[in-house]
Amino acid sequence: MTRHQPVKGIILDVDGTLIDSNKAHTHAWVEAMKENGYDVPFEKVGPLIGMGGDKVLPEVLHLSKDSPEGKKIGESRKKIFKEKYFSTVKAFPGTAELLHHMHDKGLRLAIATSAEPDELHEMLKIIEPHIDQLFEQEATSKDANQSKPDPDIIHATIKRIGLDPHELLMIGDTAYDIEAASKASLSTIAFRSGGWSDKDLAGALAIYDGPEDLLKQYDQSPLSQGI
Repeated sequence: MTRHQPVKGIILDVDGTLIDSNKAHTHAWVEAMKENGYDVPFEKVGPLIGMGGDKVLPEVLHLSKDSPEGKKIGESRKKIFKEKYFSTVKAFPGTAELLHHMHDKGLRLAIATSAEPDELHEMLKIIEPHIDQLFEQEATSKDANQSKPDPDIIHATIKRIGLDPHELLMIGDTAYDIEAASKASLSTIAFRSGGWSDKDLAGALAIYDGPEDLLKQYDQSPLSQGI
């Protein structure tokens, strides 16, 4: 690969990218909907994980997340995930090592996630107790009017980290990450770890199995070679 613009910073998604949590989130949504009178199949919700509740609820139930019913389902989902599924999720192999390696190489790290702030901080502890210290900035659902694939969260992260889009790369696991990053003028490294096919991730600059795979191929990757 020819060296072009060096990468100075990385914006990372969390669920499905660093943490193996997509199925757990799907189960929590399905059970929350059922608890509130909506019988929705797992297969309908699964492909929507990576979006926030502002997208999932209208897509599946034609409900606004801010409606009384939407708020009720959202609270149920949060409770179910925390009490039933949080203890089951793990970091993908190589996640902590990749983050430390990027940080040691001088890359500035930031997070852009559709998760809520309290959920994000608990998830990061799964990777390593103080891994959050590697991240300069974060943007969550609280920082955006619209979740991915809208670029609001990415724009908020770019503004906070203070780098130009051409100096940054996104790392994510869904087509929503790729689309949101593209709308914010960022290229994306995609992971298959979230369960999406290479065809679905075709808009990515490069595709790897997950954190461990990228770490193994780091020196040949856009992180080292430039974009």
